[in-house]
Amino acid sequence: MATFFLVIIYLAFISLGLPDSLLGAAWPVMQKDYGVSLDTAGLLSMSMAGGTIISSLASGKVIGRFGTGKVTFVSVLMTAVALLGFYFAPSLVWLFIFAIPLGLGAGAVDAGLNNYVATHYKAHHMSWLHCFWGVGATLGPIIMSQFISNQQSWRNGYLTIAIIQFALVVVLFLTLPLWKKAGGTGTDETKEVPASTRESDEPLKKENPLRIKGVKLAMLSFLLYCGAEAAAGLWGSSFLVAVKDLPAGVAAQWVSLYYGGITAGRLITGFVTFKLSNMALIRSGLVISLFGAVLVFLPLPSLFLLTGFILIGMGFAPIFPCMIHETPVRFGKEHSQAIIGYQMALAYTGSTFIPPLLGLLAARSTIGIFPYFIAILIVALFVCSERLNILMKKGILFKGTKRNTTAI
Repeated sequence: MATFFLVIIYLAFISLGLPDSLLGAAWPVMQKDYGVSLDTAGLLSMSMAGGTIISSLASGKVIGRFGTGKVTFVSVLMTAVALLGFYFAPSLVWLFIFAIPLGLGAGAVDAGLNNYVATHYKAHHMSWLHCFWGVGATLGPIIMSQFISNQQSWRNGYLTIAIIQFALVVVLFLTLPLWKKAGGTGTDETKEVPASTRESDEPLKKENPLRIKGVKLAMLSFLLYCGAEAAAGLWGSSFLVAVKDLPAGVAAQWVSLYYGGITAGRLITGFVTFKLSNMALIRSGLVISLFGAVLVFLPLPSLFLLTGFILIGMGFAPIFPCMIHETPVRFGKEHSQAIIGYQMALAYTGSTFIPPLLGLLAARSTIGIFPYFIAILIVALFVCSERLNILMKKGILFKGTKRNTTAI
């Protein structure tokens, strides 16, 4: 049953990924249809992520009251209805209205499932979990690009994704009894819990998680990473169309390869975790993504440009799941749900404000700043990550409990 339960969680993460990359892929066409400015996509993205911040902050209480299964089912249903709303939206105002439930549908299930896997499964499961998010994020622009290229219809792209979401809703509804048997938020697979998180957490039970050394730095890391990932996905197509003169359909396909890089990278990372620690994978990913950003802003042939987008995605691949999986190791299982909730809130804060910031700067200058902006975020994230590694090596994270920093 535990394996089948994990498959359901993977399916839920496909549903999380499907809508995330749609707006960026469709925006060059949507912008013309609605006759609005380039940076309006940033405001829409902000509306979605704002809803997700609210639901992720409330995730602990909501999941505690209703259970992970019901929260996941309702969240995916909200997402499906919102995507259907995008298909019917007669004006820009309606896009903003439906952006709210689209964001609310993601937060609670995201934080809940991330914490469940971080505390009950080894690092490769976390990478593969987010690989399935990448499957959804990759399929989104691929589907959208087909409708844009063949029919110039972004609406049918949204309709198709909505139908897929409703199919996942049916699967989740039929498997609700499985969540009840598993206790809503966990199973008996304690053998999968990292050894370092099973040690006594007694000294930390009364401590405010936000006052634990390194927590705020970890939260900042999530803000920077998700801001960079979302900005690359949202503005990649616009950069390729405006600066590199690619057709909108081709640009959407190239952005799908960016998400494909994330997906493939997380699949590979799941196997690499048997040999390398989370910290080593985060460091390697940052170096690869920075190299990809350099390829994008250098005046090189199109093949190098495409390679750059793929490398940015592959470099990003291990960062988020490895940072999530390190949370109970760094700060203790006792506080992991609360801290992951805070981290997810900061992650979506990054998704909310950083892409619009890039859009605002681009509207006042040129979208050509896109690769430089992404590179700056990667460098800032590298600094934060290395600072956390230093604190961990000094043994001052998670005071009161013996540390185990070896690879899981």
